[in-house]
Amino acid sequence: MNCLTVHNIIKHFGKRTLLNALHFELQQGEILGIFGRNGCGKSTLLKILFGVLKADNFSMSFNGNAVLQKHIIPECIISYLPQESFLPRHVKVRDIIPMYFSGEGQDKIFNADGIYNITNIPAGKLSLGELRYFELLLIAHLPHPFLLLDEPFSMVEPLFKEKIKQLLLTLTDKKGIIVTDHYYKDVLEVSDQNLLLKEGKLLTVNNIGDLANDGYLP
Repeated sequence: MNCLTVHNIIKHFGKRTLLNALHFELQQGEILGIFGRNGCGKSTLLKILFGVLKADNFSMSFNGNAVLQKHIIPECIISYLPQESFLPRHVKVRDIIPMYFSGEGQDKIFNADGIYNITNIPAGKLSLGELRYFELLLIAHLPHPFLLLDEPFSMVEPLFKEKIKQLLLTLTDKKGIIVTDHYYKDVLEVSDQNLLLKEGKLLTVNNIGDLANDGYLP
């Protein structure tokens, strides 16, 4: 069973300490929800974990072995779905899939629920729900054992929210997943554990009442 342990992440922006000695553990098969208000550092944390943003202090281990930040991407430990779309807008779905997969991997994407109806549509013409679902399918089928999702439910139509939830639940037999999103009810429906990022610290969230008590919800 794969295990990712974050020991001590610190990130400063000027005089502000955005992330203050964060630590948590994520097992393969778990979905971790991370909540927080705009600007609290959720996206910054994911970028640090993915290795594209340098931390002031970084300590992480994969299955008990220390991992340098610069090795996260080349060692294929973590895949990442950013908030911004990464697909070429003018390329059709059917032509994007072979950019990422061949053979059986291609077949899994082409045969996934909901993809047949959009294969001839350029990425830039997809609805937001279609686009996020398709992007997630591509990222989710990479071999990386851990997956980071930044706002996968934001502004997505209800039909595709449900498709995304079902996809996440099917992935837990092979991946550990971190989800950040302001659509907290959608996250809580699929998550196994939850944390609130507030004033640079991670607070444990056991239920929706904790989100209110800690000031995230009114």
